[in-house]
Amino acid sequence: MVQSKLPHVGTTIFTVMTRMAQQHGAINLSQGFPDFDCPAYLRERVVHHLNNRKNQYAPMTGVDQLRAEIANKVNTLYHCQVDMDQEITVTSGATEALYDAIQAFVSDGDEVIMFDPAYDSYDPSVRLAGGIPVHLPLTRPDYCIDWQLLQDSISDKTRMIIINSPHNPCGSVLTSADLDQLAELIRDRKIIVLSDEVYEHMVFDGGIHQSVLRHAELREKSIAVFSFGKTYHATGWKAAYCVAPENIMSEFRKIHQFVTFTSTSFIQYAIADFMRDCPEHHEDLPAFYQKKRDTFNELISASRLTFTPSAGTYFQCVDYSEVSDLPDREFVDWLCQEKKLAAIPLSPFYENAPADSRMIRFCFCKDDSTLKQAADIICQL
Repeated sequence: MVQSKLPHVGTTIFTVMTRMAQQHGAINLSQGFPDFDCPAYLRERVVHHLNNRKNQYAPMTGVDQLRAEIANKVNTLYHCQVDMDQEITVTSGATEALYDAIQAFVSDGDEVIMFDPAYDSYDPSVRLAGGIPVHLPLTRPDYCIDWQLLQDSISDKTRMIIINSPHNPCGSVLTSADLDQLAELIRDRKIIVLSDEVYEHMVFDGGIHQSVLRHAELREKSIAVFSFGKTYHATGWKAAYCVAPENIMSEFRKIHQFVTFTSTSFIQYAIADFMRDCPEHHEDLPAFYQKKRDTFNELISASRLTFTPSAGTYFQCVDYSEVSDLPDREFVDWLCQEKKLAAIPLSPFYENAPADSRMIRFCFCKDDSTLKQAADIICQL
């Protein structure tokens, strides 16, 4: 008899909806991956390094050239000087980095606060570490942190707080005032902040991404996670990195070395070249994705869906209550099977989903032609 460590965990909703989209020939606006390719020069550098013997183990922490470029980028964007050798680690995707961080700092009985709707890897990672997930709902409809609720929920057992900005699945963003509030609440407490910032370059309408690396006080007690896959339209490469002070990073690496040890070498060299030669790519990314957001929202503006434009990420949440009374899981099944359009329900991201919620998430990191086809279906609902 097999005893499951995660008896209540099934297949992730992303896998379920993508599989369903394939089975029914539906347009896939569910899982967050582009249907366009990564930059040509980046692909050229991959081929170059693949054919020039960059095929053996990279250093456990990441290749030197890449960590140097990351340090330069962090300094330029966030005015944060980091030591490339002691404070940066390259990982095989952001989910690995999140898992490693949780395993490094969470022990039996430790409480970890997360905000629902929360990315679905947080809770099981905490449980596997022996920790106790503490789920706090974000306010609706703006999906912001209720600071009084957070203050009331912090206890002597609180070991970690997980924040996510720009937020998946809701598209909300934290402000500098939010970070000040968080710093004040955990001041003089031994609490680690795990900051999921994989959509750092997708903040819209003139906003600025408020990384914990910008905040001098939080910087000293945080580990920030970033994604090359999201930034360079190459989610299948599973390439990411994290930044933390040396005392935190040294513990993180103890876990990382026994999970993946290292990440694909020729991809790391290629990304380092691209970061050095094409910094305009991430600089232009907010405008690139804001245009896609605006295009999609304009296309669906005549529909019966209601929404507030996403402040960040490449996701748009919509309320379908004027279309159907079905619960969100049933609605997305119907939408995919009958209307050939795949979306993501929000309820799987909650411990206790609001019974009255009729919210689903569309991904707009798609070609305009794909967005037009999807919008035609939406406007006919």
